[in-house]
Amino acid sequence: MQEQDFQTIHDIGIRSLYDRLKKYSGASRDEIIPAKVKNSSIKAPNKNENGRLISASGIYLEGVHFDLVYTPLKHLGHKLLSAAASHLYAVNGRPVSARIDLAVPNKISVSMLEQIYHGFDQAGKIYNCSVQPGDTTASRQMLVVSVHVEGIVREEEMITLEGCSTGDQICVTGDLGGAMAGLRVLLREKQAWQERGGDHFQPDLEEYEYVVGRQLMPLARHDLGAYYEKAEVHPTSQVDVSQGLINEMQLIAEANNLGCEIFTPAVPISLETRQVADEMQEDVDRYAFYGGEDYEMLFTLKKEDVEKLKAEFDDFTVIGEIKPAEYGIQLNTGEGKSIDIAKEKNQGL
Repeated sequence: MQEQDFQTIHDIGIRSLYDRLKKYSGASRDEIIPAKVKNSSIKAPNKNENGRLISASGIYLEGVHFDLVYTPLKHLGHKLLSAAASHLYAVNGRPVSARIDLAVPNKISVSMLEQIYHGFDQAGKIYNCSVQPGDTTASRQMLVVSVHVEGIVREEEMITLEGCSTGDQICVTGDLGGAMAGLRVLLREKQAWQERGGDHFQPDLEEYEYVVGRQLMPLARHDLGAYYEKAEVHPTSQVDVSQGLINEMQLIAEANNLGCEIFTPAVPISLETRQVADEMQEDVDRYAFYGGEDYEMLFTLKKEDVEKLKAEFDDFTVIGEIKPAEYGIQLNTGEGKSIDIAKEKNQGL
């Protein structure tokens, strides 16, 4: 292979890599539904009142996905199960069981592993999901955690990336950018600790409690499905916000061959997140649009269903509208200016 033929994952991006790899899908089976969902699969064994089996998995590497310098071990277990469970809630399902596989270096003691499992246990109780230890093997340097979650979704309640149409309203739960703000604070404090030396990392984070909590202890939106049922609405598409608002919106747009307009001033961002961005002298919109790990839910509704849901559940915001494909993905700044995301990406912004 010549040098110019060698491409790194960074060269093509993780989503393009996924598009290339998903064609190597093995045998075709009737039990597997070819619906578009993110980081999960939908299976149909025997049809019954319990619905379809769903599963999601994630693999997390120390130094890449988490940093043990500032991540308490019990928080780590909680966060990783929340991340995997979030993908099941995104299809309007519910997790039932989780299997944890580990590659463990010598620096991790039995007591430390128990702390990690304490976090898995606490999250499992929140999501009514059993937790089972799987394979555990040795690792030379880094801790590696694999989480595989299985659950159930009723066929008539299932939501995927596909299904929205022009005019549908784009909605998001909670607020965005908090997890990135928390990460920026933790990285700043870690750098200060490294510069001054010392054995213990114990920064005073009281004034950053909200955003640090969003980073270290996120909560999957396990409450949302019940409100859909109570309001008698069914979103036309849905995805969890794990990799930033723009990335998730692109997934929905591409799955439906449509465009969208997002009203930037409407995107919900907490005061605490704005304060961190101001301290860092950074653009808070970047936190919300590209930060990721918020694990809120991005979904689309028919216009007539927005008020119906609002009557039962008020922790969501309408932030835009689905448009025809030729519209692309536009950010409306509210100042008579629109930003074309495709052009922004090509310019390396």
